[in-house]
Amino acid sequence: MIDPLTLDQMRVLVAVADAGSFSAAARKLGRVQSAISQSIQTLETTLRLNLFDRSGKTPRLTDAGKALVGDARALIGAAQAIRARAEGMADGVEPELTLAVDSMFPIPLLMESLKALRVAFPLLPATVFTEALGGSEQRLRDGAARLAIYTAAPTSPSDLVTEFMTRIAMWPVVATDHPLAAAPGPLTREALEPYVQLVLTDRTALTQNWVGGIVSRHLWRFADLATRLDFLLAGFGWCNMPSHMVTDHIAAGRLKKLNIANREDEVALPIYIVHERGRLPGRAGRWLIADLRERLKTCPGAHHRDEGKQTAAEAAAA
Repeated sequence: MIDPLTLDQMRVLVAVADAGSFSAAARKLGRVQSAISQSIQTLETTLRLNLFDRSGKTPRLTDAGKALVGDARALIGAAQAIRARAEGMADGVEPELTLAVDSMFPIPLLMESLKALRVAFPLLPATVFTEALGGSEQRLRDGAARLAIYTAAPTSPSDLVTEFMTRIAMWPVVATDHPLAAAPGPLTREALEPYVQLVLTDRTALTQNWVGGIVSRHLWRFADLATRLDFLLAGFGWCNMPSHMVTDHIAAGRLKKLNIANREDEVALPIYIVHERGRLPGRAGRWLIADLRERLKTCPGAHHRDEGKQTAAEAAAA
């Protein structure tokens, strides 16, 4: 059985409530007054409620009418949202934007871009995961994310498409009250081995065999960068950190950048945009990628040339 309630009846109810009379609502909707009266009468019959008190010169909402007008407004708003979202999808906007982002990526920059995305696509549902090491790729493979931003393996799987986005400078750092801070450099492997190394790790199968970047005999493992930074600042050990996360701490004298022997002047971790082959980002995803690229131009420690891939194990784990 078809529900006798219609969206048009909801529009008429709201129009009468806002306009103050059946005749004013008729003018507002471009209809004859009799059609408005008939629509309200049919609605009252269907609901078995009197929505308007007609005893006076002009109809007034009853208590029941006042309560249901709010529901009618919500239904009309939802219908408008459905129409707008459908129009967006017809225009190439994905039904939902699901994004997995490596925590190495500058998160404040990501937040600003997501705020702008909300303005540009106000009806778009968005889900964001921040992950360490193999977590973003795992979200992509599990189907939880359609688009991912992370450091890719030297040879990406054939079922994934990678597009270079930026390189994040990685600096070896230690708390200024740690013994390594006072040690003369360049620091050899033998000089680093006795001290705790704070290593970023996760539990996905994608990273279980990563061993690059490990120097010390004493390893403390962390699942997220923020916790590792807390332990770093507390003087528990040394590690490589994204430069954008430690620049202020170095300037304030809380951390010191280490000079390590046989190391390039600056190690940079490549970050890629990744999606499944055959599942291209929609219009909102492309918009977000373009916005992130623009914001990265002003981000300290971010470089925009792809000079060859370095594995996350070599730069991130240490």
